[in-house]
Amino acid sequence: MGPPESAGDAADLEESGLPLTDYAPPREADGERVDAEAADAPGSRRCWLCRSLRCGSSSEPEAKKKAPCPGLGLFYTLLSAFLFSVASLFVKKVQDVHAVEISAFRCVFQMLVIIPCLIYRKTGFIGPKGQRLFLLLRGILGSTAMILMYYAFQTTSLADATVIAFSCPVFTSLFACLFLKEKYSLWDAFFILFTITGVILIVRPPFLFGSITTAVEKNYSDHLKGTFAAIGHAVLAAMTLVILRKMGKSVDYFLSIWYYVILGLLESTVVLFITGEWSLPNCGLDRLFLILIGLLGLGGQIFITKAVQIEKAGPVAMMKTMDVVFAFIFQIIFFNDVPTWWTVGGALCVVASSTGAVLRKWLQSSK
Repeated sequence: MGPPESAGDAADLEESGLPLTDYAPPREADGERVDAEAADAPGSRRCWLCRSLRCGSSSEPEAKKKAPCPGLGLFYTLLSAFLFSVASLFVKKVQDVHAVEISAFRCVFQMLVIIPCLIYRKTGFIGPKGQRLFLLLRGILGSTAMILMYYAFQTTSLADATVIAFSCPVFTSLFACLFLKEKYSLWDAFFILFTITGVILIVRPPFLFGSITTAVEKNYSDHLKGTFAAIGHAVLAAMTLVILRKMGKSVDYFLSIWYYVILGLLESTVVLFITGEWSLPNCGLDRLFLILIGLLGLGGQIFITKAVQIEKAGPVAMMKTMDVVFAFIFQIIFFNDVPTWWTVGGALCVVASSTGAVLRKWLQSSK
């Protein structure tokens, strides 16, 4: 909440050398009586400089905005990571519903929340004329990335899909260099190579690892599909971030989500109609999971947005690694699937390179 207008007017008058009031000052005795009476009035405060109740500078402390609670942005990031991880767990649990259908359900539930927000904020549903093409691209690329992510969760392990998707910041640096003409250094190239190394350790192609992959050879085809889907998600999510950076603050955040959910619903409906995969879940628990996926996904988006508004990008990027930690914990607890050391090594490579890319951008911008 901003300072009252009267405080700002008083400050302007003081700087211009004009008197703050046009009445004659009372005699000393009268002044003391006025001060005593005003001190009893609710909400009255003495001037922090001259201790007078009539001085306009008494509003200066009130004009200062309250500083956010220390660590609140990091707490929002942690909460966002937890909500996204729980939503991913539910996607993995719902095996009888196709990933595209899950995406459609999420879009429906998020739309029910976004529409009242847009009406309340009076931003409209189309957006600024010069930004509509970018909004369309943001919606198409973002919704496709969501479908690929859900498909990856269903076809490969929760930890592998989360780790590969975490490589998004590395691709963002590359696309920002290509499309936004941002500086690209040897460090960025090193981060990409380190990320590729981590992905190779997670995928473990047979022509490189030989007999190591025999344990998963039965499901290796699905594992490979899920891996490519997670990589596709990381690439498309990076392109979406570049588009959002291109639009900047000229487009309301809720309007961006609106394009994301409306185009995601349209895309999911077309794909389901073509493939014939549409089917209502038979289990009541699966229906509950679908509702929670939509609500948790929206909650995660809101908290991560609040986090980057009140906290610096570097600490947020460090705390965002909890996505991977939660994925490993959930995979062990709920699926009794202990990740291999190859997966752990690959996760360390991807997390280190992605976090390094974000921290480097943050340090550059803070200079």
